Amino acid sequence: GTKPSSTLGTPTSTFGTPTSTLETPTVTYSADSESELPNPQDSQVGPVDFPTMQVRQLLPSESSISVETDVLKLKIDTTGGDVRQLDLLDYPVEMKTPENPFRLMNDELPNLFVAQSGLLSKDSAPTHQAVYQAKHQNYRLMDGSDNLEVKLYWEDKEKGIKVTKVYSFQRGSYVIDVKYLVENNSEKPWQGRLYGQFQRTEANLGGSRFLYTYMGGAISSPDSRYDKIPFDEMRDASFKEEYRTGWSNGWAAMLQHYFVSAWVPEREQIYSYYARMLTMGNRHILGLYGPTQNVAPHSQQTLSITLYAGPKLQNKLAELAPSLDLTVDYGWLWFIAQPLFWMLDTIHDIVGNWGWAIIILTILIKLAFFQLSATSYKSMANMRRMQPRLVTLKERYGDD
Repeated sequence: GTKPSSTLGTPTSTFGTPTSTLETPTVTYSADSESELPNPQDSQVGPVDFPTMQVRQLLPSESSISVETDVLKLKIDTTGGDVRQLDLLDYPVEMKTPENPFRLMNDELPNLFVAQSGLLSKDSAPTHQAVYQAKHQNYRLMDGSDNLEVKLYWEDKEKGIKVTKVYSFQRGSYVIDVKYLVENNSEKPWQGRLYGQFQRTEANLGGSRFLYTYMGGAISSPDSRYDKIPFDEMRDASFKEEYRTGWSNGWAAMLQHYFVSAWVPEREQIYSYYARMLTMGNRHILGLYGPTQNVAPHSQQTLSITLYAGPKLQNKLAELAPSLDLTVDYGWLWFIAQPLFWMLDTIHDIVGNWGWAIIILTILIKLAFFQLSATSYKSMANMRRMQPRLVTLKERYGDD
């Protein structure tokens, strides 16, 4: 598809972990440093400066919160409220070891892959480097319950800003709702914007060398419903070569063979998209940031974004966001493969067994092409009947 670009400029700052969960650190501007954060230029909010730091580890960590539902097991770090680890409980690495689930996200090299989100503001706001507080260290979706909430708390007492970051989980779902409740207890309006991003290294996850499978980023835009952003485009900054304003009804995703992780903003919100590479650890960043939001003094507002992390379930992806189901990549024969898969899935819903569904689909395809096959078989039979006469004619008149 058409290669999109970002309204984001060249990264201009670095940032550090706040020294307190309740106070905003003093910001020192650094114009030549690498940054993990989007740095939108906006007439209202303006360029955002972030604290500088000497990086001692790739992903700073304060403490870990364990969360488990019926289909997910994950760890959320109080630094940024990042999703640092995520296991898919229904998808074991090997069938003979069902107790060993596939790990989709991981905060350790060489297969580093994490989901981060935060707020950008010149006033005061928690980025994904801020340190939150949590009431509990373990959360579990209990039997008989369909919902689970995990709340993280951040506050700047001096400036009167409180933020509650809420993760919401549903039974049987790989959709995670992420909300930021911003409480402005100051005497002046608060302005800021929401962002979400992935950090990922380009690692070898195994698989067949004879079967190509795409691993990398993808976005959806008005120009291209499904546009791959390979790691090399993040490395050489070619994603940002063309200028493009933001758009609504989009998403940003990281793909691998059977699984996809995607940040999906609210459909009518206009978001801008960005990509870059951090040389330390060879981490690739793909993300999006939303429009400036205003919170009046002594009021509150909720900012929302959705994270999907799980298998490529085509129907579920189509319900979540426009064109997100296109991450199920059928290749250049998609116009044949897509309806065949729809038929296979429909048959499976009826019979409840993939083996029988494949057998029935095969029979249906045979029946659909029966007339064509019968005509071909008749032609072949006629040729076999004529073969002795053709041999005789060749022997008799072969020299003519």
